[in-house]
Amino acid sequence: MSITLNSLHWIYLIFIFLIIGIMVKKRDTTLVCIMGIFILGIVATKSLPLAISGVFNSLIYAITELLGTILIISIIYGMSKVLEATGISEVMISPFTKFIKTPTLAYWIIGILMMIISWFFWPSPAVALMGAVLLPVAVKVGLPAIGVAVAMNLFGHGIALSSDFIIQGAPKLTSEAAGLPVGDVINASIPLVITMGLVTTIVAFIILKRDMKNNKISAEENNINMSLYSNEKGTEGGIVKTMLSSRAKKIFSIIIPILFALDVFIMIKANLQGGDATALVGGTAIFILTLISMCTYKSKGLEEITQFLIKGFQFGFKIFGPVIPIAAFFYMGDMGFVTVFGEVLPKMSQGIVNDLGVALAHSVPLNDMVGAITLTSVGSITGLDGSGFSGISLVGPIARLFSTAIGSGAATLTALGQVAAIWVGGGTIVPWAVIPAAAICGVNPFELARRNLIPVIIGLVVTTVVAMFII
Repeated sequence: MSITLNSLHWIYLIFIFLIIGIMVKKRDTTLVCIMGIFILGIVATKSLPLAISGVFNSLIYAITELLGTILIISIIYGMSKVLEATGISEVMISPFTKFIKTPTLAYWIIGILMMIISWFFWPSPAVALMGAVLLPVAVKVGLPAIGVAVAMNLFGHGIALSSDFIIQGAPKLTSEAAGLPVGDVINASIPLVITMGLVTTIVAFIILKRDMKNNKISAEENNINMSLYSNEKGTEGGIVKTMLSSRAKKIFSIIIPILFALDVFIMIKANLQGGDATALVGGTAIFILTLISMCTYKSKGLEEITQFLIKGFQFGFKIFGPVIPIAAFFYMGDMGFVTVFGEVLPKMSQGIVNDLGVALAHSVPLNDMVGAITLTSVGSITGLDGSGFSGISLVGPIARLFSTAIGSGAATLTALGQVAAIWVGGGTIVPWAVIPAAAICGVNPFELARRNLIPVIIGLVVTTVVAMFII
C-alpha cells in the first residue's frame, strides 16, 4: 500500500525534530507541543475554533489514555506513604538486605526479577510490585533511584515486553500481519532480543557506574525517594506519630507480601494480564492503605485514609503534569487525531506516524542490509506514539515486502521491527511511556528517557547489524 504524504505529515515531522532538539537541551516542550497540535488542527480542519478546541480535546484524550497509569501510580504512592509513616516499610525491606549488598547486585537482581515478572504479567503491574518492595533496598545500598528506574525500564519494558515469550501479544500481532506462524517470529526474535537486552543493559550499567563515580548523579536525586522509607515515623508534616507496636509492624510486613503474592496467584489462575493485572494490584494497594490507616490511627483513621489518597493523587498529577501535553501531541500521530479532529486524514491513512513509516519503506532499495535498517527505522518511528504496539502490525507487511524481494528473512525482519517498535515506544525512551518506572522511583521521566537513550540507540544499531548477518 502506497501513502502520499501531505502537509500534515511534514508539519508533524518538523515538530518531532523540534521537540527532540528541545529535549536534548533539557528544556520543557509544552509550548512546542501545544503549538504543534494547534497548527495540525488549523491545517486539517481549516477552522480556527476547531483548532483551538482541538488543543483542549487532545489534552483530554491524553489524560483518558494515561488515566489508568496515573491512578496506579497515585495509589501505590499513597500506600507507600502510609508504610513510611507507620515504619512498616523498614521492617519489610530488612530481609532483602541479605541478598542485595551492593549497587551492582541491586541493579542486576532488580532487573532480572523485573524481566521474569514482566514476562508473565507485563511491565506495568510488575513495576508496582517491584518498586514498592525493592526500591528502598536498592537506595540503601547505594544504587541511585534513577538506576533502579533504568533497570526496571530496560529489563521490563524493553527485554520482556519486546520478546513477550509467555503472553505472546506482540509476536501474535506481528506474525499475523506478516502472514507467518507466531512460533517462527518468536524463534527469530530470540537472538535479537538477547543481543538488544545484553547491549542496552550493559551499556546503561557502565554509564550509570561512571556517573556515580564522577558524582554526576546528585544526592538530591535520591532524596526524592528516601522520603518513602526514611526513619521518621510520621506523616509528611510529622504531626501524627505511629501508634503501631513492633509486633503489629512485623505482622503487617508479612501480610502485605502475602497479599501481593495472592495477586500473582490470581493473575496466573484467572489469566489476568495488562490493565486487568494492574487493576488487581491497585485495588490491593487501596485495601492495604485502608487497613493500615484504620489499625494505626483508630478514630482518626477515616480522615487519614483520605489524606494519604490525596497525597497520592497530588504526587501522580504532579508527575504527569509536564507529560500530558507532549503525550497529547504524539497521540495525534496515531488515530487519536481522528478522535480529536474528525475524519480529516487521507482515505488510506493509518495515522500520521504509520504513514511516515510506510512512506519510508517504499522509498528505499530492496536488499537485506537496507531491509534490516528500514525495519528498525520503521519500528522506531511507529514507536514514537508511546504505545509500542500500535505500529507493530505495520512492520509485518513491510517485512514481507522486503523478504519477498530478498528471498529470505521474513521472520527475522518481522521480529526486528517488533523489537525496535516496542523498545522505543513500549517504555524506554518515550518520556510518557517511562512514567510508571519513573513515578514509582520518584525520578524525572524526561531524565530517565534521556539516560536510556544512548544505550537503546547503541542496542538498536548492534541488533540491526546482527539481523543483517542472520538474514
